This record gives sequence, structure tokens and C-alpha cells, in this order.
Amino acid sequence: MPKQSVKDISHKDRTVLMRVDFNVPLDADGRIIDDRRIRMAIPTIEHVLKEGGRLVLMSHLGRPAGTGPEAAFSLKPVAERLDDLLGKHHGVRFATDCVGALARDGVNSIEPGDALVLENLRFHAGEKKNDPEFAASLAELADVYVNDAFGTAHRDHASMVGVPEHMSGKPHVAGLLLMKELEYLSSAITEAKAPFYAVLGGAKVSDKLGAIRYLLDKVDVILVGGAMAYTFLSSQGHVIGKSLVEEDMIEIAGQLLQAAQDKGKKILLPEDHQCSTSLDDLEGVRNCELGIPPDCMGLDIGPETARAWKEEISKAKTVVWNGPLGVFEKPPFDRGSRAVAEGIADATKHHAVSIVGGGETAAAIESFDMAKRFSHISTGGGASLKMLEGVSFRSVELLDEA
Repeated sequence: MPKQSVKDISHKDRTVLMRVDFNVPLDADGRIIDDRRIRMAIPTIEHVLKEGGRLVLMSHLGRPAGTGPEAAFSLKPVAERLDDLLGKHHGVRFATDCVGALARDGVNSIEPGDALVLENLRFHAGEKKNDPEFAASLAELADVYVNDAFGTAHRDHASMVGVPEHMSGKPHVAGLLLMKELEYLSSAITEAKAPFYAVLGGAKVSDKLGAIRYLLDKVDVILVGGAMAYTFLSSQGHVIGKSLVEEDMIEIAGQLLQAAQDKGKKILLPEDHQCSTSLDDLEGVRNCELGIPPDCMGLDIGPETARAWKEEISKAKTVVWNGPLGVFEKPPFDRGSRAVAEGIADATKHHAVSIVGGGETAAAIESFDMAKRFSHISTGGGASLKMLEGVSFRSVELLDEA
């Protein structure tokens, strides 16, 4: 069912508790490497602040032990970056805890039109455990609950599920970013225009098994690259050298290929590969056709496959992409992903809907400086993959219906 958004209710003089995904990468000195997730939340944040709401932001960062504060995972640098991004019109404060007296004092200190960033939720074990007492402590801080954290929407944690459950009778609405994610990763897929293509990469078939099974009933063609392609090729009896393969998934991969054939769908596998003896042996990079030499491993789709897939994918009217097709972080093994990205961008230019899953795929697109050439790039890798599996989220179900 469609959900209410922050635009459907008033925030004036209300305290608004918003779950955001500020899980940004930090360097060894605690400096933010990439602030994209903060920037993506700005439209929802500014909407609440401009209406005169008192905004309380909560998020996790990294993987602390859950036994108390850890300086390396503090959200203070995030609060400082948000303050810079919002500029002089809105103040941003920081609370050194997310519950208890420090959090309550922080909430009481902010004026309408200002924001407070709470300290890392995962400094408390109750966040991941969805502890009722911890959730209730967060819920008592505000009058309105906003979920704008698609990156953790698939996790039944306290801030995602327990808090709205404890705010009975108070509004529970979606942020603008979450609404956009749901529009593309749910509606655009269930109502996809043909031809519908899926590009799936990454290391393991087991990671994408649910998505492949779900998408086989919806797509026309699935292009399989990345290391997971070698498990499929092994199921066909091809020699793959030292390439990564999931031995326990070879039979299942073969079954998926047969299922696609039975349904009249196509699963395309690479027909040539960029290979080397190791990821570090750049002098020994060579193009291999099917039948990879025993001393080599496949590290990207080959140039012939890249050309063919670029042309093929440019025909799409709907395309989803989750998982890079090679070790894109290390040239020349970025060429396959780049070529397919260009093909998808061409399709988008001709009015296709293009959806890129988060995580490494989004990082690849950013590194190619092509983000503006796609319809939508998701902020959540794991969450976007779950949606490609057809999974529904309790955190979304709890939001008020439109």
C-alpha cells in the first residue's frame, strides 16, 4: 500500500525523530571519505526544518561492539558535516548519547528549525536486538516518526521497528529518500516496461540466488558477470582455471539455467574474460575465451562480451543492476562494468528506467562519474538486493498508509 510521506503532515512546532542512514566511510583519522548518504538525506531534513520542526536525527555508523562509546564510530564528524551542508540557516547540535538524560537534554535544547544528531545507536546492544526498553527510550523523544533510512530498511532493529511500534497514535511517515527508493525498487519493477533486463554481478551465486529466482518471472534477460559467472560456467562444464567458484552452488546454477530456458527467458554468461595469474599480476593480463588456462583466473568480462552486452543492454526499457562485473577498483578490470554502464546510460537516454543497486555497484558508477546518467542509484546495497528478491520490510509496513 502507498505510504504517507513527510509532505503529508505538518511539522511546525513538533519534535520529529528521523531515522537516517549516515553510515558513511571514514578514514583512519575519523574524516568522512564520502558524504553521499548525508547529502541524499538533505531534502527530507530541509523540508522538516523549513516547516519549523525540531529535528532529531538517529543513525548507526560502522560495527561497534554495542558495549558503549567507541571514538572511531562516533557520529560527531557526521553532525559537523551536516552543519556545513545545511549552512547558516539551520543549526545542528550533537548529543553524546542517543537515550537517557544526555539525549533528552539535547532534544530540549533545540529550537524550531534546528536539528540534533544523536550519538551512534549501535553503541547500545538494544538497537540490533530491538530491545523494547531501548526502543521506548527513543520513542519518548518525539511527536513524529520519520523513516528515511532505506539502507537499513530490511533490518528489524529498534530504530526501524521498535520505535514506531512504541509511538502509537503518533504519525509514522516516510522520508523523501525512502519514498523514492520504494518507487523505483518496488513500483518500477512490478510495473516494468519490456524489454526488462537485469544485470547481476558480484562474487557469489548464493548472495544473488533469491534475486535470480524472483526476477526470472519478471525479466526478459539476465546478464550474469562477476566471479559468480564462473559457478554458472562450471555447471556447463567449462574450464575456468583458478577463477572463484562456489562448488556447492554448481548444481543449483545449472538448475537456474534450465529454469530460465523452460520459462523462455535468457541468462547470458560471459564468452570471454580478462584474466591474469593473480589480481596483482597486471603485466600478465590477457584475454581468454571459454576454457581459461589453469594458471589464470577471470577478473572481468572480456572485450567481446563487453561490446556485445553494451549493445544488448542499450535495447532495454527497464534495467536493474546489482553487483559489479569485475574487480572495478583495479584497472584494467573496470572495463566490463564501465562498458555495461555506458550501455545502460544509452538506454536511459532513450527513456528507459535504469535502477542501480547500492553498495559496490553504486561505488562503481560514482567512480565512472556516470551517476547523473541513470534514473535511480539506490543508497542501500543489502536492502535493494532484498527488494529484488521480492521481500517486504516490516519497517515499511509500520508506516501510515496514504
